[in-house]
Amino acid sequence: MTPLPPPTTELTADEARRIALRAQGFLGAPDRRAGVRGVLRHLGAVQLDTISVLARSHELVPYARLGAIGRTTVDRAYWATAPDGAPARAHAFEYWSHAACILPIEEWPHFAFRRRAYRARPQWGHELPDGAYDRVIKQLRDEGPLTATELGGAKRTSEWWDWSGEKVAVERALMYGEVVCVERRGWKRVYDLAERAVPTELLHDDLDDTECLRRLVRLAGEALGVGTRADIADYHRLKGEQFDAVVADSGLVPVTVEGWAKPAWADPAALATPARGRHRTTLLSPFDSLIWERARTERVFGFTHRLEAYVPKQKRVYGYFAMPVLAGGQLVGRVDPARDGGTLVAKQVTLNGPKAVPAVAQALLEAASWVDCTNVRVERVDAPELRDRLVGELTRALA
Repeated sequence: MTPLPPPTTELTADEARRIALRAQGFLGAPDRRAGVRGVLRHLGAVQLDTISVLARSHELVPYARLGAIGRTTVDRAYWATAPDGAPARAHAFEYWSHAACILPIEEWPHFAFRRRAYRARPQWGHELPDGAYDRVIKQLRDEGPLTATELGGAKRTSEWWDWSGEKVAVERALMYGEVVCVERRGWKRVYDLAERAVPTELLHDDLDDTECLRRLVRLAGEALGVGTRADIADYHRLKGEQFDAVVADSGLVPVTVEGWAKPAWADPAALATPARGRHRTTLLSPFDSLIWERARTERVFGFTHRLEAYVPKQKRVYGYFAMPVLAGGQLVGRVDPARDGGTLVAKQVTLNGPKAVPAVAQALLEAASWVDCTNVRVERVDAPELRDRLVGELTRALA
């Protein structure tokens, strides 16, 4: 007799939303003792991006969860640190996950599948000059960790895409796993040989693809709390068929969610206790893992989010770097910020009704304090009748 499949848990849309918030670190008391490294391990990946308005995205992610933690503290927590004279130990490394991401160093073995795929890749966008790869590896072995500039220059011309031969070679070595980036200096990657930078107990590529994929699917499910096939696969940019091959053995359990048209899976630990606790009120980086997948954001929060930094200015609706505002477990508005000396400027504010005003004011004030601004100036508000209320809230708090 064929055994019956286990019953599928049914979640309301509100339960799924709260599970997602708790899994991402926005519901309940933050783990301040674990700090930035705890946030990184909890999320499994923190996306990097070159845009810096209030701060860079990898700084905004722990800020959104922990509050106004020092920005230098954030960078030191990510990168290799050591007492004077002692060898540095890596806490994280950069690699291709959801995009270019900071990843916990203990996950190095589980990206072996991607390193193998890059080594087998037949075509590349940049041509590798003869001998450049070997020269870069030899220079790193002889001289120690170096930036692309120190290796001979990152670009041949001022065009962003026109990489030098040394830059092409070291990036190829990074993808292959022979070279690793475990530190940034002034936003420049610092490259080192993986054999020197990655802890010996982690420096191996003997996990097969199935083991790697099973681990990453499980980690993504834990970081999301609950998600569809597309949600979970997208977290580390896996293919749908890769998800399908391992989900049954990943430890995630099938669930149905009210209003979700497609099947979903959840972390069983997320289902064990009701998702309750204090909500964070904060500005979110557009690259925050809570909202980086647009279809999921619309499904979970009923909120349409789009990064418009690469949209022509005249076609922008919400602004260059519009940051969603999270409050009470909902996305209640957007702020497109800038800085003018010691003033945080809200160039454009979108409010989901008058109840959003206090939350947006609170988020602006905390962000201003974090980046050492002593004033907040509001320029445009999508609902002009709410502008005076928002300015009033800010004025009273700053008085």
